Amino acid sequence: MLANLLYKATLETLYMSLVSTILAFIIGLGLAVILILTKKGGLAQNIAIYRTLDIIVNTLRSFPFIILMIVLFPLTKLIIGTSIGTSAAIVPLTIGSAPFIARLIEAAMLEVDKGVIEAAMSFGASRFQIIFKVQLREALPAIINALTLTLIMIIGFSAMAGTVGGGGLGDVAVRYGYQRFKPDVMIYTVIILILLVQIIQSLGDFAYKKLKK
Repeated sequence: MLANLLYKATLETLYMSLVSTILAFIIGLGLAVILILTKKGGLAQNIAIYRTLDIIVNTLRSFPFIILMIVLFPLTKLIIGTSIGTSAAIVPLTIGSAPFIARLIEAAMLEVDKGVIEAAMSFGASRFQIIFKVQLREALPAIINALTLTLIMIIGFSAMAGTVGGGGLGDVAVRYGYQRFKPDVMIYTVIILILLVQIIQSLGDFAYKKLKK
């Protein structure tokens, strides 16, 4: 019984975390590219757009996740049809993580050697080519690190989401462990979360080393 419960909760946590990470990465990548292009000295400098987006990203990053999740209940219900459940948790997880990964990708792209960018420009590379074939390609190992860090962070957020009806291991820890005074259930959920983080970090480190060579 307990094994089945933990197995189901682990699958729910992985589902929430992986889908949210993919969506957050797509949104974050788009935000990072716009920030890089429109910043002062960027390839498409536009200070008004940059500052507006900068404020939005910083504002969303400043929200504690549990508060953001509650604030987004109406939007979640509008998109998913309900504000509770595993699928519903994906909305706040994505919105809460996208600004974070946007900043990480932006920082990774800014660290690309300017000489490489200037060389590409001298060969007549377009903005698209400079961003996607030079900066993103050069920054790929750092972006992999950012993606790994984001996934680990989202796993932690998903556990918090479980405390307010998001499902997954957090829900099991609260409903079957804390509320029923069963510390062993809580210990099992913590162990599973630790194992998930260790596996993801190891895979991320492996991918980073491969790309760095």
